Amino acid sequence: MIRISEKEGTAVVADAKREIVIDTKALNLWYGQDQALKNISLQMSEKQVTAIIGPSGCGKSTYIKTLNRMVEMNPLVRINGQILFKQRDIFHRNYSVEELRTQVGMVFQKPNPFPKSIYENVAYGPRIHGIRKKKLLDEIVERSLKNAALWDEVKDRLNENAYGLSGGQQQRLCIARTLSIEPEVILMDEPTSALDPISTLKIEELVQELKKDYTIVIVTHNMQQAARVSDQTAFFLNGEVVEFNDTVTLFSNPNDQRTEDYITGRFG
Repeated sequence: MIRISEKEGTAVVADAKREIVIDTKALNLWYGQDQALKNISLQMSEKQVTAIIGPSGCGKSTYIKTLNRMVEMNPLVRINGQILFKQRDIFHRNYSVEELRTQVGMVFQKPNPFPKSIYENVAYGPRIHGIRKKKLLDEIVERSLKNAALWDEVKDRLNENAYGLSGGQQQRLCIARTLSIEPEVILMDEPTSALDPISTLKIEELVQELKKDYTIVIVTHNMQQAARVSDQTAFFLNGEVVEFNDTVTLFSNPNDQRTEDYITGRFG
């Protein structure tokens, strides 16, 4: 891995032994006249956790919402540059948003279960994709809940409303709902910021398990969390990537003074 700084203006070189799943090239994004992302170039490798850190308003959430085009729900958004998902341009007219979001799932800052049963929350995605057989849905629900480390806690109450779960359980249910459609990438936008320390630890442990099978991008304001769970980290500031490197190097020997100032608490 090669560390970079904004001043050098080059993209980080990904782990040559792993397939590059997401390749962002010179991405710029505006909300109306305000530019939120400036010349972003990042590569993310398969079955790795990439953390996005930086102060509030620096473009972290905007960036990951661009990876599944959710940011386009804002009518003021204008984008140029490229994002390649497994070498396909996600902005190409033949690449539907529906197809992209099947492959690139997302977990939000606050748990957002549907007002349905635990079972129906997880079965919702497969049903949308045409799966109707009860036995197959049962298998998907069980597998997804197990992969989200929630099955043992809810297996006897699958027909109960998801709102009856604790906040941490609801977040893991949302992860299970994402897993049910078998994406390749999971985006997580500050997934533990609304949770207590015990629930946060469970999500962090889950991230480490999930990266065996999924590529994960996690936005976090918690630098200790980034250090614990990620393989590589990007530091965003004012809509730009200041530095992108393997996590250990970025935190122990940052290449840019602004990175060091941020991770040591001098600003942010």
